[in-house]
Amino acid sequence: MHVVLLEPEIAPNTGNIARLCAATDATLHLIEPLGFRMDDARLRRAGMDYWRRVRWRRWPDWRRFEASLPAGARLWLVESGGPLLYSEARYEPGDWLVFGRESLGLPKPLLETRRDRWVRIPMFGAEARSLNLANCVAIVLYEALRQQGFPGGR
Repeated sequence: MHVVLLEPEIAPNTGNIARLCAATDATLHLIEPLGFRMDDARLRRAGMDYWRRVRWRRWPDWRRFEASLPAGARLWLVESGGPLLYSEARYEPGDWLVFGRESLGLPKPLLETRRDRWVRIPMFGAEARSLNLANCVAIVLYEALRQQGFPGGR
């Protein structure tokens, strides 16, 4: 599986996601601009000593990331308002789970070009505006792995 963070802003979230990727054998993709420096102490602290176990790649922008995708790559855009619940999607090995900035989410034009792969995590209660990015990644990534029978899990 691939976890893609488009312009992440909060270092501790990205560190936690890196740790999650290490624990699930997922590849992490960070698309610039980043809202922090890669030597940020909070990023390292949240990722603990897992950073050395993470397969990750940094991309200068969405255009170059998208151009590098292999033919047939299946991107799932995770954002509120999606027509499909994340649990209704049928994930396959090697799928790409795409998440947006903590403050703004994914750009609407990007979402509109891939409505068939735009999934949402349901929220309950009028007071909650959003969920933490690291929590969202964990929810969707583990559902994708569950559907595949947790390959390689112990």
